[in-house]
Amino acid sequence: HTRRDLPLFPTPASSPLILYPFRCPRSDEPIWPPPVDTAASPGVLEATTLPPAETTRRARFMRGSRMNPDRRTRSIMSVVIVMGLCCFFYILGAWQKSGTGRGDSIALRVTKETDCTILPNLHFETHHSMGGVNPLIMNNKVFKPCHIRYRDYTPCQDQNRAMTFPRENMTYRERHCPAENEKLHCLIPAPKGYVTPFAWPKSREYVPYANAPYKSLTVEKAVQNWIQHQGDVFHFPGGGTMFPNGASSYIDELASVIPLADGTIRTALDTGCGVASWGAYLMDRNILTMSFAPRDSHEAQVQFALERGVPAVIGVLGTMKLPYPSRSFDMAHCSRCLIPWKSNDGMYMMEVDRVLRPGGYWILSGPPINWKKYYKTWQRSKQDSEEEQNRIENIAEMLCWNKIYEKEDTVIWQKKANSNACHNKNGRASKMCNVQDADDIWY
Repeated sequence: HTRRDLPLFPTPASSPLILYPFRCPRSDEPIWPPPVDTAASPGVLEATTLPPAETTRRARFMRGSRMNPDRRTRSIMSVVIVMGLCCFFYILGAWQKSGTGRGDSIALRVTKETDCTILPNLHFETHHSMGGVNPLIMNNKVFKPCHIRYRDYTPCQDQNRAMTFPRENMTYRERHCPAENEKLHCLIPAPKGYVTPFAWPKSREYVPYANAPYKSLTVEKAVQNWIQHQGDVFHFPGGGTMFPNGASSYIDELASVIPLADGTIRTALDTGCGVASWGAYLMDRNILTMSFAPRDSHEAQVQFALERGVPAVIGVLGTMKLPYPSRSFDMAHCSRCLIPWKSNDGMYMMEVDRVLRPGGYWILSGPPINWKKYYKTWQRSKQDSEEEQNRIENIAEMLCWNKIYEKEDTVIWQKKANSNACHNKNGRASKMCNVQDADDIWY
């Protein structure tokens, strides 16, 4: 074998063929690599033996090259099979599309057997202009404005109708919607001069006088720092009956006991909210408060709350459940809300327990708390005030609430995290409705 007799292979660029050079050795130096037996071919040099890695690379190249006809044959067969399948499915689809398929025959037979009557008064055309509107088809009713005397009219909170219901359990303060023949089909007019409320947070402290033109609260609550009339606006300093120094300082006192800053408390319920200053200033702490109060002698208190931008509704704790699902609130609050908590064997406190989540807090400030100091101011007897507070304490114990704070006019209870472990609830004396779903609330 001579050097020119070595087979030359086309080598990929990534795997260059390594050629080992040859030269004739001198007589006094050893030969490397050792030659093969030259007896059969004397005088002829053998090709250098390739390393094992180069041998493997050459064998791998031969399997994927023209020198491997088996691989090329398999590739051709794969292409033929794929093309055959494509042709088969194309012919199958064309056959079904032609209508001669079994599925189309069944569908055609079902369509013929189905009796479909088209009503003549059905119109499926769209009407995008007044020219295409048929007045006989579209008979829109236009509601006219109500008389100006109905500017404070709330259909289900009409004062004249409310006085016809019994006063027991605050029934007359609950929702009583009119009968069909008593409904007013008109639009309630806005107060004269009504303007767009101020943006938050200015609306928390100022409300245009024309939007809620009622000065009674400015006179009745003048010493309690509720509301002040200043020209053409109402000013809300943030005070209240039980926090004359402002809602912020009152909330700071609560924050020393209740974790208001770590996100544990996110929702709150304010019963008997007044002008909702407590809920308004809780927004600074990322706590959303639902406030409610009845429509009583302070007729505009909820309207003031809404004009300030605080969520509020007209409502009362009476004979109906609150319109909220169970465990909706992290905290409930009553600041001189005048709710008879001891009445009906603690039914109102049980309703608070229902909407309060496990581990939630109930805050009570005002009567009968600290009765020893204020019972004469409240014009109540010492015995009656003491009995009311003791009764509230007993109901809270029955509900397995833990009293965690009591100072001056404020008491705070905490509901147990595992309220199901409270066995004292079985001893309740009040009659509860037997319902399948406790969250199917009345509205």
